[in-house]
Amino acid sequence: MKSLLFLVLISVCWAEPHPGNSSLEHERIVHIQENGPRLLVVAEQAKIFSHRGGNVTLPCKFYHEHTSTAGSGTHKIRVKWTKLTYDYLKEVDVFVAMGHHRKSYGSYQGRVSLRESSENDASLIITNIKLEDYGRYKCEVIEGLEDDTAVVTLNLEGVVFPYSPRLGRYNLNFHEAQRACTEQDSVMASFDQLYDAWRSGLDWCNAGWLSDGSVQYPITKPREPCGGRNTVPGVRNYGFWDKDKSHYDVFCFTSNFNGRFYYLIHPTKLTYDEAVQACLKDGSQIAKVGQIFAAWKLLGYDRCDAGWLADGSVRYPISRPRKRCSPSEAAVRFVGFPDKKHKLYGVYCFRAYN
Repeated sequence: MKSLLFLVLISVCWAEPHPGNSSLEHERIVHIQENGPRLLVVAEQAKIFSHRGGNVTLPCKFYHEHTSTAGSGTHKIRVKWTKLTYDYLKEVDVFVAMGHHRKSYGSYQGRVSLRESSENDASLIITNIKLEDYGRYKCEVIEGLEDDTAVVTLNLEGVVFPYSPRLGRYNLNFHEAQRACTEQDSVMASFDQLYDAWRSGLDWCNAGWLSDGSVQYPITKPREPCGGRNTVPGVRNYGFWDKDKSHYDVFCFTSNFNGRFYYLIHPTKLTYDEAVQACLKDGSQIAKVGQIFAAWKLLGYDRCDAGWLADGSVRYPISRPRKRCSPSEAAVRFVGFPDKKHKLYGVYCFRAYN
């Protein structure tokens, strides 16, 4: 019966199109390929979630489609992990393994290895995760002339926040925006991170750079100054602009930290320089903007006292809205960039753990 069915299929595949059937514009061709040990690479999970400072395993296993063994034994298996970038023509090398040879690259050196729980396990272990590790990773397995790939996304728990410098809105080109985020214990946010933040309620009318070089902003409550009242909520896209000549704000992303964030109890209010010295005297450093956002979002930190931060801004985090302390919403409230020499406030400090 199976042989008869196979012959029927062959006859259908090789049949000439009927000359009288004018509705068939193209001849349909069905290719039948002999069974062979086709290499398959599989990621058991498409997305993995972790946090800064944590350890994670990106899953990847390889099989031969028509055999039960991991490899044919005639060629050495080569495993290569790369990180995909927004420019699809470029990839960042992460780790390569072939036989007993192992090599890691760049900032991944000393932090990556293969799990190898079985002979077909090519899963990648990343330790001491950094903010920059967020993104999509490709697992490629090569054996002789055969190869296949799988892609895994590493997501980090964290918070996206808008940032502009003391000079005011729209004063950062792309490279300055990158440095501004780094200086505030964060990295430039990706579109996916901004989109997730918008879905969680982030509403900000100023356009900012993202890590792919685009300029966008999230709107949950449409209004006249932000695209008009009749537009739908969403992430508005200004497109891609000149990274050197164009100037916008920036959206930064930060995750949890290995340390203690706190408001310094001090008998008097302080100028900026006094605030810096007070944190140092307490065995800490003046806190950064990314650290106050991480403490607020991830730890639920709540304090109604305005305090200096490292960039010269004054802010305070409210997780429980109440009268005189952000009555309408939970937020990191921004007081501004006061005169450093004459204005007096409290201070937020950060003490890193060893």
